[in-house]
Amino acid sequence: MTVTHRVQAERFGAFKNALKERGLKSTSQRDDIARVFFASNRHISVEELYREVRKINPRVGYATVYRTVRLLRECGLAAERHFHDGEARFENVEEELHHDHLICERCGRIVEFSNSEIEELQERVAHKLDFVISGHKMELYGICGECRTGRAPRRAGRGEPHVYRT
Repeated sequence: MTVTHRVQAERFGAFKNALKERGLKSTSQRDDIARVFFASNRHISVEELYREVRKINPRVGYATVYRTVRLLRECGLAAERHFHDGEARFENVEEELHHDHLICERCGRIVEFSNSEIEELQERVAHKLDFVISGHKMELYGICGECRTGRAPRRAGRGEPHVYRT
């Protein structure tokens, strides 16, 4: 079993446990939605998730996808993000893996990155201004290299499968 598959299985198990703790049933539709979500390596909207889940289970309804994503968020397994386009997108939450985002304004590509120097600078600024940071999100908007050079852009909304450390 690859690391990716093991992580997906662990996250799926955490979801099943969270359902039990809430006294909710584990249904085949919820399971399909959770599996597709955990396999997604991008920031995905409910509509995109709905389309992908319908490929493997055509009986799944939009409302079920929406409610399951809400459950994933409540369980701490999904984070809701609102980028420049205003559409809610969801990403897998990985413990202790804070990251920020670069968003292409042309093709919608979302690149996750982590940079210790930026984090340290934020702490220094907060300290200087007598602030205690409880959390933050950074979104940087611009045009990706592929769009600037005219190469075929990636599909809108695609994120990278991992966080770049700079």
